[in-house]
Amino acid sequence: MRDWWLPRLTWRSTLLLPFALLFGAAVALRHALFRLGVLRSVRLPVPVLVVGNLTVGGSGKTPLVIALVQALRQHGWRPGVISRGYGRRVPADATQPLDTLDVRTTDDPARSGDEPLLIARATGAPVLVNADRARAGQALLAAHPEINVIVSDDGLQHYALARDFEIAVFDARGAGNGCLLPAGPLREPLSRAAGLDALVANDFDGNAAASRLYQRFPAMHKMKLQPQTCSRLVNPADTITLAALGCRNVNSRIAALAGIGNPARFFATLRAAGLGAADFSEHVFPDHHAFTRAELAAIDAEILIVTEKDALKCAAFNDGRIWVLPVTAEVDSTLIALILERLRGRQAA
Repeated sequence: MRDWWLPRLTWRSTLLLPFALLFGAAVALRHALFRLGVLRSVRLPVPVLVVGNLTVGGSGKTPLVIALVQALRQHGWRPGVISRGYGRRVPADATQPLDTLDVRTTDDPARSGDEPLLIARATGAPVLVNADRARAGQALLAAHPEINVIVSDDGLQHYALARDFEIAVFDARGAGNGCLLPAGPLREPLSRAAGLDALVANDFDGNAAASRLYQRFPAMHKMKLQPQTCSRLVNPADTITLAALGCRNVNSRIAALAGIGNPARFFATLRAAGLGAADFSEHVFPDHHAFTRAELAAIDAEILIVTEKDALKCAAFNDGRIWVLPVTAEVDSTLIALILERLRGRQAA
């Protein structure tokens, strides 16, 4: 765990405080330029919901985006999604502009980005990738004129796109030591949270950082990631619960792989869901990691368990050892009601 995720200052983060002050000054200047109109935000003709975070590292944004898209559709809306598509690589012979991609469910995750592809497959909603969220929204509406609400996967700090509802997601690490980058995990001062429309607490476990954040923002909406049935990557019809997988293979060598923002949460989920009956080794990779055959071959295990996001990048390996654990976000119903109320207000206006 990085020092900045600890709920206290360490000597390393203390040494970095002067750089955090400079970073904070740059953030404040950028806010002021948008507020004064020197830098302008683009207002799209449909409502925009931004799901992001104030901290670096994965906090559960993508599962929440999927849950919100599904909820909006259930209430009669026609949502689309925009995303930066972090880490994607576009081939030189691409038929679309290099910076824009209308994601297809059959896309290579290296081309579309893993999270946009995961969202497209999980929701069936149109998903468009562009680092410029305003351009992404415009292109999405041009390609899919039926869309009447846009959900932005990340982009809380992308002020060039005007938004109607802002959500910040925190996981059990809370705001860490409460400092700005690079002394802490915050992209913006924690005071920014007070001006957001909703704060979401993903699987808070009552540790010091989470408790401190709750004390400051007691109205946070709760979210929990629920593990589903595992499936074998080479044959998704072959399914089993984690508990049964662990019991059946209690004497087997099992490895858990995680190339996500918070690998520790994935490993904790495995144990809580019943894999504790069988010991497993933990293998941590960078977020959005592009796995290779050689990396998997080097892991001495009879069973490999991966996240849905990582499974996208392992699908071509035809490795029968790989089992995928999907999760779904259970979201506080009050958050859905709050969003629907705001959208109705935008329609009325």
